[in-house]
Formats: sequence, C-alpha cells, structure tokens
Amino acid sequence: MTAVRPYIEFAKVAFSREATYRFEVFTSIGSLLVRVYLFRMVWTALYFHNAGIRALTLQEAITYSTVALLMSLVMDIDQTRLLVSKLEDGSIATDFMKPIVVPLYFFSDGTGEVVFHAATIVPSLLLALLIVHIQVPSPVVLVVFFLSFALGYFVGLLMNFVLNCIAFWTLEIQAMQLIVTWITDLLGGEVIPLVFFPPVLQSFIYILPFAAMYSTPLLIYVGVITPDEYLRVLLLQAMWIVIFAIAAVFMWRFGSRRVVVQGG
Repeated sequence: MTAVRPYIEFAKVAFSREATYRFEVFTSIGSLLVRVYLFRMVWTALYFHNAGIRALTLQEAITYSTVALLMSLVMDIDQTRLLVSKLEDGSIATDFMKPIVVPLYFFSDGTGEVVFHAATIVPSLLLALLIVHIQVPSPVVLVVFFLSFALGYFVGLLMNFVLNCIAFWTLEIQAMQLIVTWITDLLGGEVIPLVFFPPVLQSFIYILPFAAMYSTPLLIYVGVITPDEYLRVLLLQAMWIVIFAIAAVFMWRFGSRRVVVQGG
C-alpha cells in the first residue's frame, strides 16, 4: 500500500486541478448537449431522405452517436501528454531523480483527470436523455459493453503513450498527434459507424486498433455485435493492448536513455 500511495496522491492532485476549472466543465457539458441535439437532427434528416439505410435503424444511430459522445468525455483525454510537456521544458530530468516510477506518475496524473471527467458523464447522460431517447440494452449486454469500453480505453491509453514517447527523439509531435486524431475519428467509429462503410473496407478496418477503441463497444451496445461474437472481438481488443504494451516498454526503455541535461 505504501508503494502505491504516491501515485494515489498524484491522481488526487490532478482531480483537484481539473475540478478548479468548473466553468470549463459546464462548458464541456453544454457543448456535448448541443452536439447530441445536432446529431439527432442530422441522423433524422439523413434517414428521412435515405429510406434505403439498413445497417442501423434511426433510433440505433441516434443511440450510437449519443453513447459515443458520452464515451468521448473519457476516451479523448490523453493521459500521458504530460510526458511531452516535460520533455519540452526539460523538467523530466528531475522526475528521473525522484523515487518514483515515472510512467506510473504520468498515468496517475492522467487518471485523476479521467476520473473527474468520468464523473461528468452522469449529469451529461441525464441531460442527454431529456433531449433524445436512447436505447438501454439488457444487463448482460451492458456488462459486456463496459468490459469492452475498458479494453478500448487501455488501447487508446497505450497508443497515446507510444506516440508521446516519440518526443524523446523529436521533442515536437503535435502534427503527428493531429494526424492520428483524424485517422481515429474516421476509422474509430466515433463519428460515423463503421457499418456504413463499404463491406470491402469493413473487413480491413475492424482489425485496426482504432476500431477497438470506439466501434467495438458501441456496436456491442446497439446489438450489431451479437453474443456469439463477444469473445472474438474482446480478444481482438486484448491483442492490441498486448501489442501496444510491448511497444510502450521498448519505446520508454530506449527513449529514456536519450535524456540529457544541458546547462546548470
């Protein structure tokens, strides 16, 4: 317990830091509600003028977009971005001299942010229910959805960590992060359900890590992924966690050896 206490304190500090910016929180919730309403209007208009859409019903599409927006409150947080800022100002050198595991420090700091933003999901969900009626699946499906959500979260966390470790060699990765964000938005299924893509592309996109983050839990929620497919898709998500975890270990091990202190 003593070994993990510093990291719990780091998370508490990050939680308190995020809670300081209350106006930003209210703005974020308000922005999410506006997007929920706009997505409802867009999907309604699209289905009204395209009766041939069969991949999802109108209600499933609205539910999909609403749950995706709620998930984004947690999924869009880059828990390890502190690594890049510390590399840029050189303060990471002092972190290496502290009696802590530096990557766990970054994860703890980010966890405090995630826990705080996860707490905002409850009021956001209640307000969203007042705007649109979303489907609620059976308890069994909800359990599998949250399990898949957790696996997708760790896929995103480790992928961001690997990406941020590139800053050991380049210092600046903003352009690369933008590219990855655009690809994730397109191929992750957050904005456009992947079932709307051509069948030829779907078989390729579903095996990519981007789909493991958003699309898999969302398609479980709306019932497109059926119970007999649960084990296969969950194992695919777990596979990406293992791959990115191995990559993260190597990137950190070799990248941290490049840190040098210049000047006094």
